[in-house]
Amino acid sequence: MNVVRFVRDEAGAVLVEVAVVMTIMFVFILGSIEFLFVFYQWNAAAKAVQVGTRIAATSDPVAAGLRSISVAVTGTLSPPGGPMPGFQVTCNGSTASCTCNGAQVCPGGGAYNAEAMNTIVFGRGSSSCSDATSSYDAGMCDIFSRVTPANVVIVYAQTGLGFAGRPGGPVPTVTVSLQNLPFQFFFLSGLMGFTNLRIPALTTSITGEDLSSTAPVF
Repeated sequence: MNVVRFVRDEAGAVLVEVAVVMTIMFVFILGSIEFLFVFYQWNAAAKAVQVGTRIAATSDPVAAGLRSISVAVTGTLSPPGGPMPGFQVTCNGSTASCTCNGAQVCPGGGAYNAEAMNTIVFGRGSSSCSDATSSYDAGMCDIFSRVTPANVVIVYAQTGLGFAGRPGGPVPTVTVSLQNLPFQFFFLSGLMGFTNLRIPALTTSITGEDLSSTAPVF
């Protein structure tokens, strides 16, 4: 008889229902907030890449010796004033190295310029984040603080602009992208492997201008 009474007893049923519903509601509400924060990270990272590309196009190249390519190839691979040979130099901040698709075209073997990478990531005249006093001084991490040099890949590719012997150096296309930068989760970090999600590369390209921190000498 006690068993039958226990089965039919509905005392506390509302409390159980509320507990179940509240759990689902909290997951939904906190999950919604979490995904809004994810979209913020995506947007901030995309803007940081755009800013980094702009800086990379108007400051010293991370591939040391890139500015001297157009002079180095004259008389050997191309006559002065002739078309620049094709090249692609990829600089990886994670390995602090640059690789070139043609050793004949890349003086110095594509040496890595850490100071130039820091300028792109931290901003002009800075070695830390969140200290920019103007948009001119802002670097990638001033836009999105979690960006470090190890998260940045820069590609300099010759696409037909410029000429051999150009005093200001070549005019490559500069491409900046992100790597190995995970989304940050607070509420859903332990749910369904969200902590393994990475922010996309968010690649941005722009034509290189002076590739120098000072005005070119003509």
